[in-house]
Amino acid sequence: MSTDSAFSRRSFLTAAATAVAGAATAADRDWTGKIPTRYPDPDIISLDKRFKAKLGNTPIQRLYHNPNMLWAEGCAWNAVGRYLLWSDIPNNVQMRWLEEDGHVSTFRNPVNNTNGNTFDYQGRELSCEHLTRRVVRHEHDGSVTVLADKFGGKPFNAPNDIVVHPNGDIWFTDPGYGGLMNYEGERLKSTSVQPNQKEAIYVIDGKTGKIEKVTDEAFKPNGLCFSPDYKKLYVADTGASHYPEAPKNIWVFDVDGKKLKNRKEFTSMKLKFKRDGQEVEDAGFADGIRCDVDGNIWAASGWVGAGYDGVQIFAGTDGQRIGQILLPEICANICFGGAKRNRLFMAASTSLYAVYVETQGAHIT
Repeated sequence: MSTDSAFSRRSFLTAAATAVAGAATAADRDWTGKIPTRYPDPDIISLDKRFKAKLGNTPIQRLYHNPNMLWAEGCAWNAVGRYLLWSDIPNNVQMRWLEEDGHVSTFRNPVNNTNGNTFDYQGRELSCEHLTRRVVRHEHDGSVTVLADKFGGKPFNAPNDIVVHPNGDIWFTDPGYGGLMNYEGERLKSTSVQPNQKEAIYVIDGKTGKIEKVTDEAFKPNGLCFSPDYKKLYVADTGASHYPEAPKNIWVFDVDGKKLKNRKEFTSMKLKFKRDGQEVEDAGFADGIRCDVDGNIWAASGWVGAGYDGVQIFAGTDGQRIGQILLPEICANICFGGAKRNRLFMAASTSLYAVYVETQGAHIT
């Protein structure tokens, strides 16, 4: 056996063993921090040399936990204020974690059941509101500007996730989940899984404010992010929640101005892993997604259980799964932040987690 073959085999066995250990420890470990985690953290799993995380000297940290927080979502990093903003959709609040001392407080209340958030290049907060089915901008003086609340004369379903292009254009998804849930919006009497109109991706022109529908090819477009050069757009499709024929995957499109072309499946969310000592294959959902400077895609994932839920990382070149970060809760959204944009924040059900990584987020939030 060659040295390279032997090394590859050892790497595979080490990764497999770590995966088994991680599946057992993510739910069982002491997340209070009182009992230290032995390095390397067993819940950070490297499956490929392209996965960049500080496996040697950093643990996954639970920065905040509150059993009264029902669904942590929409995390966004503010570099000027050095704080992380996120939504608790059912409780109708936005929360803030301060990097300076780890203090957590209510940032806005109420917020119209806000889901996804981001900051534009002027440092203004952009938010997707479920209750009002609109996209808004919070100005520096505290006022609120409505950027989008209808298309074609009809209200949106419930805008979900949002990203900003350097040219000022604002892209957002409208899968409609907020309109289908009593505590997130005004649920319609209709039983249709399309509250108002076909689920789609939209863009708001940064100069004119004009709204255009970009594509409605995905069943329920959810999280979205650009590649480092803004030439590709990645979209998590969670349509299988309501459409049995929908794939559980992430799409990739070529970006041509305000148009998307050449839709392809970037990756499937199917994963082989250990459950109760047995190898199984299952597929959950990718929710919020982010791209790093190397072009790899980091996907908040869940709805399967131990050994799956957390964050999954895929190589931007071929969509191969190259790593996992296992959490004891379903992870809804992620973002890169910190002074060097090398800290991954994870909004997961009733908690906020973070881990330092050996890469950086490709974009400002």
